[in-house]
Amino acid sequence: FPSELQRPHNPGMVMMGAAMLWVGWYGFNAGSALAADGNAGMAMTVTHISAAAAAFTWMLIEWLGHGKPTLVGIATGAIAGLATITPASGFVGPVGALLIGVAAGVVCFYMCGVVKKMLNIDDSLDVFAVHGVGGALGTLLTAIFGAASLGGLGKSELTIGSQFGIQLTGVIAVLVWSGVLTFVIVKIVQALVGLRASSDEETEGLDVVTHGERGYEL
Repeated sequence: FPSELQRPHNPGMVMMGAAMLWVGWYGFNAGSALAADGNAGMAMTVTHISAAAAAFTWMLIEWLGHGKPTLVGIATGAIAGLATITPASGFVGPVGALLIGVAAGVVCFYMCGVVKKMLNIDDSLDVFAVHGVGGALGTLLTAIFGAASLGGLGKSELTIGSQFGIQLTGVIAVLVWSGVLTFVIVKIVQALVGLRASSDEETEGLDVVTHGERGYEL
């Protein structure tokens, strides 16, 4: 894994992809209501608020820390906000969504650094830091901002603490399940075809090696 990360090839295309994800995410959250009603409308609203808040938070962190905000950073922040609000979208209100978005921007931003710089894992699209950490964070924060006492749609007979325990149990169960199955799949792939391309193949480019063509002939 390189000590210095390469600059993004095409930030404009990244932003276009993020914009399509942003619009499509309404299908994840609002569409899950299976009706065109107030619940779907609120899910769409909180989804939008969280994505915008996370994108803005990510931009501020980059601006304050590095002197310049980046388009790819803003796009990544928006996706972090979308991933984090998904578990909570049917249970929180606008204020909860705003705070979840801010939390997503902060936590996912720093987890990207942990994955790449501390763990030296080549996660080019920041999938774990954004979707994995963001999803877990949103699941846990649902217990807080989804509480009926804070204007959420949670069960009034449950306290924030008891609901948090339930949410934490769910996160741990998913982590163990996906971790074990991923390990099994990785070992199978490693035994059959291998996990890494050779140094020569990486230098030549996987598009050429696999498909006999390049994405761009310049």
